[in-house]
Amino acid sequence: MITTNVERHGTVLVSITGVLDEGAGPALQHALNGVTTAERDLMVDLHGANSMDADGLLHLLALHRRAESLGLRVLVVGWQPQPQQLLADVAGIRGRHSATGERYALAGFRRLIEERAQRARDRQDFDAGWLSGV
Repeated sequence: MITTNVERHGTVLVSITGVLDEGAGPALQHALNGVTTAERDLMVDLHGANSMDADGLLHLLALHRRAESLGLRVLVVGWQPQPQQLLADVAGIRGRHSATGERYALAGFRRLIEERAQRARDRQDFDAGWLSGV
């Protein structure tokens, strides 16, 4: 479960607190409801997001895509260790505490992450199904 705090001052600021997981989608999508032409940027603050799984990463990427389709520039700040490490692991970037936040802004990197996050989620679903059948 996450909580979001949305502020608008020319920039839509979405502050996320909690775990970014399967249940995060509706709250993240709701954050962009009512965006007007007065808003030019989306800043996603992850300082309070201490944990993220593949589903949460996919929701974050969907938020990014939706924001761009609304004409917003996107900046994600405050990457915490576990979400940043998950992003690095999904991207295949080796090394502890790999710097991935700045790469997140690149469209090609986002596509790569989205494909790999989807595969990671599919593996989680498969593993959960296999274990429940044991």
